[in-house]
Amino acid sequence: MFKKLFNKSKETHFYAPVNGKIVSLEDVPDPVFSQKMMGEGIAIIPSEGKVVAPVNGEIIQVAPTKHAIGILAEDGSEILIHFGLETVALNGEGFDVHVNPGDQVKVGQPLMDVRLNVIQEKAKDTITPIVITNGNQINKQYDFTEPKEGKAGETLIFSSRD
Repeated sequence: MFKKLFNKSKETHFYAPVNGKIVSLEDVPDPVFSQKMMGEGIAIIPSEGKVVAPVNGEIIQVAPTKHAIGILAEDGSEILIHFGLETVALNGEGFDVHVNPGDQVKVGQPLMDVRLNVIQEKAKDTITPIVITNGNQINKQYDFTEPKEGKAGETLIFSSRD
């Protein structure tokens, strides 16, 4: 009886970082993401450009081109939010980042503002993969939501557990 009480699996929840339609990672029109070369995850087709923290954690990366942010979640998962496809070529145009590596963030805290019209006009796609980049290195199981509309900082997109 005590074993059950003390061996409860801790679950961590990850929320949509942006408003939009939640889709499977396999739906991303880029094999690096759809074939999960960077890791398991999910994607969102954004309806606006406000990006918020999907989980409590620490910013571990802000791409020099501002199109991607990495977060180390409290459970040890490393999450990459990659806004759009081929957005690295924009060299920061359309992105206003509000965080730096080392910053502590909470769910719903603003990370960056994206001028969606610039991304729609100049990048391949606005679809935004959210990838667990160290999933093969830590002992977690991830459960992903079904496709649906998501609200930034509120809609659960996946959970991790030991």
